[in-house]
Amino acid sequence: MTNRELFLNLMNYRGADRMPVVHWSGWTETLERWYAEGLPRDRDIHEILGTRPHWTGVGANVGLFPAFEEQTISETEETRTYRDGSGVVCQAWKRQSNIPHYIDFTLKTPRDWEEHYKWRLQPDPKRIPIPADLDAQVARALASGLPITFWTGSLMGWLRDWMGVENLAYFMYDHRDTFGEMVMTIADLVCWAADQVLPKIKVDMGFGWEDICGRSGPFVSPDIFRECVAPGYLKIRNKLEQYGCKLYGIDSDGDVTALVGPWLDAGVNVQFPIEVGVWKADGMAYRKKYGRDLHIIGQFDKMTLEKSHAAVTAELQRLIPLMKDGGFMMMPDHLITPGVSLADYRWYLDQVRALRF
Repeated sequence: MTNRELFLNLMNYRGADRMPVVHWSGWTETLERWYAEGLPRDRDIHEILGTRPHWTGVGANVGLFPAFEEQTISETEETRTYRDGSGVVCQAWKRQSNIPHYIDFTLKTPRDWEEHYKWRLQPDPKRIPIPADLDAQVARALASGLPITFWTGSLMGWLRDWMGVENLAYFMYDHRDTFGEMVMTIADLVCWAADQVLPKIKVDMGFGWEDICGRSGPFVSPDIFRECVAPGYLKIRNKLEQYGCKLYGIDSDGDVTALVGPWLDAGVNVQFPIEVGVWKADGMAYRKKYGRDLHIIGQFDKMTLEKSHAAVTAELQRLIPLMKDGGFMMMPDHLITPGVSLADYRWYLDQVRALRF
């Protein structure tokens, strides 16, 4: 059975007694540690670990096109301050993994949206790979044996990145109509891209990125979400349905509890990665509340990998009921951290490989 077949059995409650052995990725510092511990640098990591990627994808460029020209503003031995491809002025460390420090934003007002962003989010044939490249992309996806996703972009996470959390928080209240227009502009572009790509291949899941929640919950109220953001998701959901795709997933870190229901109502029926975090998110609790309409990917608390074999075993046992129920594919709830040795990570993968339920 390929990973794609196993994924479809799991997600569609067709019965399966094991999990795919998935390696997502690790921090740069994690990989450097593993290289020092004997991981070869010049070989495919999945071949070495006996794992597979969680999925592959097809799609088009649905982001800012053209992007802003990147410009270096200042530089030291340790940091670089620059305007990035989304128009954001930020400062980043040069020698370590980091989230840049955001200093200033081009997008702050409705006028900024009209002048600098809206025209960069319109259909353009250049967004779609040339036919030969698209055909090759489709062929690689079909040959991979992996679940196949279609990229649905980001309806809020990109806006948050382009504006900053504080600016977006005010903007949603002060310029609600423009905010709704921004969301729908991206949704319209995603649907246009779907019409160019999906006639060529049947995909297993539409999948987008958001990261619009933190440890205390979402950056948007459920009411404003329902009014301004949900219509965009529904439009994309209907387009996916048109091409026979029943699964629509979102990647959002943080505590998503307050948005799981509104997302589900808007047609987003796959949640990833359900970070456990300090708030102890529980996929089975979500399943009991929302039933089998909700599908889950992730949920394994990555921080247990830094603790002990006993902690890893306990975390696997915690998730067995959700595995048995179905509609769930287990993988760590974020990238593997530098506190995890290569030997301990290999041991964890062996435990997943041996799981039967």
